[in-house]
Amino acid sequence: MTAVAATDETKKQTREPTPRRRTWEGFRRNPLGIGSVAVLVLMTLVALCAPLIAPFPEGYGTDISLPPSAAHWFGTDDVGQDVFAQVIWGTRVSITVGAAASALAILIGLLLGVVAAYFRRLDTPLGVLIDLSLSLPVLPLMILVAALAGPSVTTLVMVIALFSWPEVARVVRSQALAIVPLPYVSAARMLGASAGRIIRSHLLPGVMPVVGVSVVLTVSRAVLAEAGLSFLGLGDPGSWSWGGILHKAQLSGSLASAWWTTLFPSLAILLLVVAATLVSVAYNDARNHRGER
Repeated sequence: MTAVAATDETKKQTREPTPRRRTWEGFRRNPLGIGSVAVLVLMTLVALCAPLIAPFPEGYGTDISLPPSAAHWFGTDDVGQDVFAQVIWGTRVSITVGAAASALAILIGLLLGVVAAYFRRLDTPLGVLIDLSLSLPVLPLMILVAALAGPSVTTLVMVIALFSWPEVARVVRSQALAIVPLPYVSAARMLGASAGRIIRSHLLPGVMPVVGVSVVLTVSRAVLAEAGLSFLGLGDPGSWSWGGILHKAQLSGSLASAWWTTLFPSLAILLLVVAATLVSVAYNDARNHRGER
């Protein structure tokens, strides 16, 4: 009987799902999360396939300030350019800037957060740096730095990443501080493992779940920041972005007379931000296994 009970217990433990599988099962049962992922994937495909969907908007046309119709789904602007083509090509620039700035901000925040948690002598100065960066007025400083550096896609990526990493670093540091005192980390240190090996083998895998949540949120915030800076005229004048479309509509006076020139790029920004937020919320709920019976 003891052997049979032990066998049954072993089978039960074998059938027990891993945390990763439990997270995926919880996320898969959330329709808002799955739908939001589909929206983000669709936007990414639109950005990649922009040349196949619409021609690059340039030059002047004869159909000036036409409302949405079968010929021009999103209408035309004050110089006859198709707004649908502007939004499609703006998807490429906005998502590229958001993804690149988010990746750079997460890399900086991840490294500083883990270093601050593991090396106690650096925790205080790095913690002060993170808190100080979080207390700064971000938007005015972004405008100032972008104006001094000159309008370009590279400038937008660097400026947004420069002011986005502190939030990632704070979350990573908090998670890493809970991992450092754990027994297996202390055992690895006593066995002579180097700091780099402990960070790679134990701290980084431990903080990756919170980094996964930060990725999507940081992308959405980066897209919002890019749209705001481009709307103020600090974007790349040689490329289209959703904020650049709004900036052009403001300069031409179309904000009041041609509502379609601002509605569709604004809806694109709103759709991406809402989808990214819902994905992060669904992932966080699934990771914490909420709602399970």
